[in-house]
Amino acid sequence: MSVADAIASFSASLPRVLPEVVLAASSCVTLLLGLFLKKNKSAVLAIFSIAVFLVAIGLLVATWPQQPVSLFAGMFRADDFSAFFRLLFLTGGALTICIALQKESSTEYYLFIQAVVAGACWLAMSMHFVAVLVSLELVSIGSYILAGFAFNKASSEGSLKYFLMGSVATACLIYGASLLYGITGTFDFSSQQLADALLQSQTGFMLIAAFLILAAILFKLTAFPFHLWAPDVYQSAPTPVVAFISVVPKLAGLVVFIKLVLAFNLFGQAPINWKSVISALALLSILVGNLSALAQTNPKRMLAYSSIAQAGFLLVGVTTLDLAGIHATMFYAVAFLLMNVLVFTALHFFEKWKSLPAFTNFSGLGRVAFVPALGLVIGLVALTGLPPTAGFTAKLFVFSALWGSWTDSGQFIVLLLFVTGLLNTIVALYFYLKIPYYLFLKATPPGTASIKITFTGNLLLLILVIAIVWLFLNPGLLMGWINRITFVL
Repeated sequence: MSVADAIASFSASLPRVLPEVVLAASSCVTLLLGLFLKKNKSAVLAIFSIAVFLVAIGLLVATWPQQPVSLFAGMFRADDFSAFFRLLFLTGGALTICIALQKESSTEYYLFIQAVVAGACWLAMSMHFVAVLVSLELVSIGSYILAGFAFNKASSEGSLKYFLMGSVATACLIYGASLLYGITGTFDFSSQQLADALLQSQTGFMLIAAFLILAAILFKLTAFPFHLWAPDVYQSAPTPVVAFISVVPKLAGLVVFIKLVLAFNLFGQAPINWKSVISALALLSILVGNLSALAQTNPKRMLAYSSIAQAGFLLVGVTTLDLAGIHATMFYAVAFLLMNVLVFTALHFFEKWKSLPAFTNFSGLGRVAFVPALGLVIGLVALTGLPPTAGFTAKLFVFSALWGSWTDSGQFIVLLLFVTGLLNTIVALYFYLKIPYYLFLKATPPGTASIKITFTGNLLLLILVIAIVWLFLNPGLLMGWINRITFVL
């Protein structure tokens, strides 16, 4: 490609990525504001960051792609599938800033949240392994740093573990992509050249490359067996940061995982049965996450193992390798964002008032802080997958898609995943409902004062609760929109 062609491609692509351009510019402005502001720095930066995310959301809606458009010489692609997840990432970033409104935060905190969201948006549009690597590193490096923002020994240790394991995952991605390039001669995983080369070769090196690449993505998904970093990071990082990294990087990993699995599946002609592989990963993630959560006494550590199980449920829809399963996964992604943010928002408000190293510390707090307690209970019920919450509807959709896949394929492991997933809802009841049990059924300790939360804090909790219940009562509006989204690799 000539220089003139490259400039023309860049100029034509830029209007399609205005939200990401705004995030890049806002990161520079955030840094400058942090340098020159003296008074009310944290409040100004928080309001500015929320405004930036709202502007980015408005630009995304205004430039919503009606059909797939190749960007930057084929490195990225703007389509309604990637735009849907970009909208989720921007919403997740805005909600994270809202959680931290009641807490003084440094300039770097807002800067890295914007950077991670920008990286996640680029990752959703990536169609080239180099683009995946660069975008994934932008997401990862910001996440590593944010994990250490409690600035204590435990937080530093968790951040270091996250960084070391993430570095191994990056090495796997680079090595796998280089092997695949040696086999196919291209880094574009959507190209016909890659599909033809993989169909012709079908060597052991191809399988090794695919597994190395997917291992790096599963690390971001916090799926088995690349989940070992999560408990320490969730326990030691600030709660708003945990809410953020449990949603945005995970869903960013999910987007690229869907694309890569469809590429490696080769329209069902791959030498390996990817439906069985993904079913096994989902099954083990659900089992390991839920069974490990049973033994936890720390709420955040319990939610870390729960997040591993939730990664398994997100993979349930992907198992089908068809559009119906992907649509069900997209609905689950929306519900997952809302219920995870709700749980960690409520937990953050409790932590501001009282240290909560164990479930027993929640005893009777539902009587002195009803709104946060209500939010926490609704969020945990939603994560369990019970009505009347969006968690029930989301699991209904993904397991309906899975059942359809089993009736078509007849594979035993798909049926096993279906049965195990449903039974694990009963297992999840035990550890998810521990906190509600202590909140409302245990006596309030003598001298316990009421928890005072600002109007904005209560409003955020109530909005999230209403959204989760509304998606249960009226899922058709969201699912109808999702069903109009087409996705072709």
